[in-house]
Amino acid sequence: MNKGDRERLLHICRYCIDIGDFIQRFGNEFNNFINDRAYMNAVCMSVLQIGELANGLSEEFREETKGQMPWGMIRGMRNWLAHAYSSMDESIIWETATNDIPSLLEFCEKQLEKDQVTHGTDHD
Repeated sequence: MNKGDRERLLHICRYCIDIGDFIQRFGNEFNNFINDRAYMNAVCMSVLQIGELANGLSEEFREETKGQMPWGMIRGMRNWLAHAYSSMDESIIWETATNDIPSLLEFCEKQLEKDQVTHGTDHD
């Protein structure tokens, strides 16, 4: 993994953790999510940032891991949030936050751990 991919994965992890923190803070209830704009906006912005970071991952990394992570869908969610925000389906965002984000966090942590074992602290 190159240094840029590693940095992006670290940032993706941070946004995934943020989403988990939002869910813990505001409540793991869909009704809380749809009735609290601060909650919804916080989650949406984090999902959007994850998509932006995923878009910046190297083609090589995305290709190597495409069987484990749907990078195209992640980038598509970013585009949907950025361009169709007023017509978004809150249930899809909720499902993403509660079901997909934990899996993404686990994937990124494993990739970072694997890279650490393989390369130590030196990255090009």
